[in-house]
Amino acid sequence: MNKLAVALAVSGAFALSIPASPATASLETYEAKAAAAGAAELAISDMVATFGKGRVKPGQFLWRDVPDSAGNERVVVSLSDQQAYLYRGSELMAVAAVSSGATKTPTPTGIFQVLEKKTMHHSRKYDNAPMPFMHRIDRFGVALHAGHNPGRPASHGCVRLPKQFAQKLFSVTSVGTPVMIGA
Repeated sequence: MNKLAVALAVSGAFALSIPASPATASLETYEAKAAAAGAAELAISDMVATFGKGRVKPGQFLWRDVPDSAGNERVVVSLSDQQAYLYRGSELMAVAAVSSGATKTPTPTGIFQVLEKKTMHHSRKYDNAPMPFMHRIDRFGVALHAGHNPGRPASHGCVRLPKQFAQKLFSVTSVGTPVMIGA
């Protein structure tokens, strides 16, 4: 079973078998969007159970050590809460405030995979903007990366992360890591 199928299974999503290839590295179907939304709802509950709070302030994050033996990593993003969650297996490992796409340039929802990672990337679309600790998740340039985090949607579609969180996330993920983005 590939990492994307594992993420679906762990999130309680529909039994979908998804080959891990660049052509199918993202799912923006109704089922995938519903699965990602469900994973985001579950993450909020997991955060309260794990860290004792339901939100982190803009620019902040929480992180705890979870052994590698717990399983593979996956990232869950809740657009409604402007938070990202990192899981290792079924264990919530970290949570961070994010800034997702603004109304005119929304962040896509569904299930994606990290297609490329770079410690420093510059946007080809938006004035060579810096994108430190970039995790590209689609072929159009949407990525998770360190950036300004005002606590509300403000990006051109990317998911901006607090810099220290983005750096730590970069150190534990790999190409192929599932990213579930729920509304």
